[in-house]
Amino acid sequence: MTSLSTKLAALEAAGKPIQVGIIGAGKFGSMFISQSHRTTGMRLAGIADLSKERALASLKRTGFPTEQYDATFTISIEEGIKTGKTAITTDSAELIAAPGIDVILEVTGNPAAGVRHALLCCEHKKHIVMINVEADVLAGPLLARKAKEAGIIYSMAYGDQPALIAELVDWARTAGFDVVCAGKGTKHLPQYHASTPDTVWSYYGFTQEQLASGDFNPQMFNSFLDGTKSALEMAAVSNGCDLSPPTDGLRFPPCGVWDLPEVLKPESDGGQLEKKGTVEVVSCLEIDGRAVFNDLRWGVYVIIEAPGDYQKDCFKQYGLKTDSTGRYAAQYKPYHLIGLELGVSIATIMVRGEPTGQTKTFAGDVVATAKRDLKAGEVLDGEGGFMVYGKLMPAENSLAIQGLPIGLAHGIRLKRDIKKGEGLSWEDVEYSEKAQVVAVRKEMEEVFRKEFLERKSNGTNGAK
Repeated sequence: MTSLSTKLAALEAAGKPIQVGIIGAGKFGSMFISQSHRTTGMRLAGIADLSKERALASLKRTGFPTEQYDATFTISIEEGIKTGKTAITTDSAELIAAPGIDVILEVTGNPAAGVRHALLCCEHKKHIVMINVEADVLAGPLLARKAKEAGIIYSMAYGDQPALIAELVDWARTAGFDVVCAGKGTKHLPQYHASTPDTVWSYYGFTQEQLASGDFNPQMFNSFLDGTKSALEMAAVSNGCDLSPPTDGLRFPPCGVWDLPEVLKPESDGGQLEKKGTVEVVSCLEIDGRAVFNDLRWGVYVIIEAPGDYQKDCFKQYGLKTDSTGRYAAQYKPYHLIGLELGVSIATIMVRGEPTGQTKTFAGDVVATAKRDLKAGEVLDGEGGFMVYGKLMPAENSLAIQGLPIGLAHGIRLKRDIKKGEGLSWEDVEYSEKAQVVAVRKEMEEVFRKEFLERKSNGTNGAK
C-alpha cells in the first residue's frame, strides 16, 4: 500500500484526478466528504441524495471548501467535472451515467437501492464501492459476478470493518497461515436483540448534545446494537473470505484483545469455536454488564495457528499474544475510521485495478428473526426497527428453510403469526416477484442452490 499516495500524486500532476460520485450523504458519506477534498489525485465530482439540502448540509458541516461545490443546485455533473466543482443531484442514475465519473460510492444503506445502483454501474461500466453491506449480503454474491462480467470492480469499503478484516485474512494467508477465526469487536449483551429505536440511546449513552449534531439515526444505530449489523458484516466477511458462519448465529463472547487466542480457538482445544475457519464477534461487555478489560469494541482481528513447533517458537520469540499452548495467536487492529479511510478503496481500484475486499461466494446469510411476537397483517419495519433483527447463519441452511433475508424485511406484510425468536421465511410474507430487488435475490438463490447441489454430488464443501 506504500505507493498509493505516490500514484495519486502522479494522477494529479497529469491533470487526471479520479472523479468520484457518492450516493447518500449520511454519516458514512459525510465522513468521506470531509476527507475527499484533502486527497491529492481525487475529486468529489457529484453527490446524489434524495434531499439536496441534506447533501449541502453535509458539505457545510464537514468543512468542504465553499468554492469547490455548487450551492445553487444548478450545474450538471459534467459541468462540475469541467469546472472542478462538486455538483448535487437527486438523480442517482444521472450520477452513475455521467461519462466523467470513474468510481461510484454506494452509501445509501437501502438494500433495494444498492442492488439497483450496482446493476446501473454494470450497465454504465463504473466501478462501485459497495458500502451498503445490506445490499452486499442480500445479493452481493451475484452482483460481484455480474460486475466481473461487465468488466468493472465491485469492492468492499476500506475503513469499514469487513474490508479491514478481509485485509487481515489476506495477510495471514499470504504469509502461509491458516485462518482459525476472523471478526470484529462490538458492544453487545443478549438483551440487545430486542432493542428498538426507542431504547437505543439509553443503551449507547450518547448525550443530547451529540444527538443534536444531525449524524445520528436511531434506527440505523439500533441495527448496530441489536446484532443485525454485526450479522451482516460477518456474512460479508464469510462471503468475501470463504469462512464459515457459526451454525446457530453469532455468540458475541466477552473478550479483550489479550484473550482473543484463548477464547477464539476450537472447543476441542478449550476455546469457544465450533470449528476452525469461522467468523465471530466479540463483545466489550461481560454478561453482567461490566466492561471487558482491554476490549476491542472498535477493532478487527484474525486468529492464526502455528503450523509447527518452529513457527510456534517464533510466536513466542517475537512477543505475539497467544493462547496457553502458544499455538494460536492474534493479530488485530484496534480502531477503524470508516468513511475517513474510504479513499484507500478508490485509489486501490483506480491505480492497482484491485478491490479492497470482495464478495467471492455465498457462505453466509442473515435471516430476519422476530424481536417479539408478531401478528398476521403487521407490516415489517426492517433492520434496526421494532419487529425483527438479523441472525447470521450458513447460506445453505438459509436456503433450506427459505429464510427471509433481513434486507427484504421492510414494508412487507406478514401472512401468519410469528413467535418471538422465530426466523421468518418467504412463505410468511406477501411480496412481489416483479420487484427488482426480489427478482435479483431469487435469481441468486437459484444459482447457488444449484451450485450447492453440485458440490454435494461432487463431494466438495462450500466455505472452509
